[in-house]
Amino acid sequence: MRRVGIAAALALALAAPARAADEAGDPLEHFPEGPNRELVAHFCSACHSGRLVANQRMSRERWDSALTWMTERHGMPPLEGEYREMFLDYLAAAFGEKAAAAHRSRPFATPPPRKNPFAAN
Repeated sequence: MRRVGIAAALALALAAPARAADEAGDPLEHFPEGPNRELVAHFCSACHSGRLVANQRMSRERWDSALTWMTERHGMPPLEGEYREMFLDYLAAAFGEKAAAAHRSRPFATPPPRKNPFAAN
């Protein structure tokens, strides 16, 4: 009986990453087009959602600090040299302060995802 319990726990543990990947959706969904998009999106989505990254809207310097913090505090593999520059270039362009200002100036540029039930047909 104990073997059945251990086997069931092992099966659930092995299924959890697949289920989490299904729930996460497309890792590129929240990452706008740009150089190194795929690299950054897949690296970041290994630990958290793209929406979390997209909501930050930080300067290049703050992104640099955030990468250092994630490496020191959370065990993220260190990004150094050319790779770090590639990440910072993309993050600053896609989710930097200028991108935030452009987003704020057009708050309703994207249509709602579903039909407004109060709108006239």
